[in-house]
Amino acid sequence: MRLGIFSDVHSNQEALQAVLEAYKDLKIDKFICLGDVVGYGANPNECCDLVREMASAVVLGNHDAAVCGRMEYSYYYDAAREALDWCAEQLTEQNLEWLKSLPYLHKEDDLGFSHGSPLCPEDFEYIFTLDQAAKLLPHLDDLAQVNFIGHSHLTKSFALSPGEVNEVVARCFGLRRHRKYVITDGSVGQPRDYDSRACFSVFDTKTRVFEYHRVEYDVELAAKKIFDANLAVNFGKRLFLGV
Repeated sequence: MRLGIFSDVHSNQEALQAVLEAYKDLKIDKFICLGDVVGYGANPNECCDLVREMASAVVLGNHDAAVCGRMEYSYYYDAAREALDWCAEQLTEQNLEWLKSLPYLHKEDDLGFSHGSPLCPEDFEYIFTLDQAAKLLPHLDDLAQVNFIGHSHLTKSFALSPGEVNEVVARCFGLRRHRKYVITDGSVGQPRDYDSRACFSVFDTKTRVFEYHRVEYDVELAAKKIFDANLAVNFGKRLFLGV
């Protein structure tokens, strides 16, 4: 089975539509979203509608949790908090109820899917450095064979075995059976790895090969919508830089 895995859409309709179009050539059997469908961007309802229609499984992200009342976010910096308030006001009741229903963790066979760390996924902890990945080593038995996460908007992957963790730097790689993996999926709608193209991935459960993909999208239109909605200017500007 070929899984189309994507994360951190962040209300970026243009990026999501470009990703869906790119997936058409990749023979995907099932789509899985790793959370943060909303936040930052100007099209929360449109993105919720598209993800609800296409994805077989969706896990809760921290921005999703914030706008639907499942997480306290008063400590967020002003611009992020204001964007979440705006997003909550825009969302339809149907989409709010959908976000309220999302699980923190989804598992299929030996695969795990969560927004942040698969350990206590409701805490939305980051894993994008070797030190952070190493904190999982004492809990290897509790991890799925392959753990797909989002949250950091980066493309970071780690291979773990007893007492050892290594970063996997390839954009396409096969997974070894005697190791466990934490694979960060990047971001559809707000990449932060200095590549402005929308990021998404494919995992083949038969060949055990994972691959990152990138696609261009209409950044100017996505940013203009943010500016027109009077959201923080930086949320639009950063789309051009991928930071």
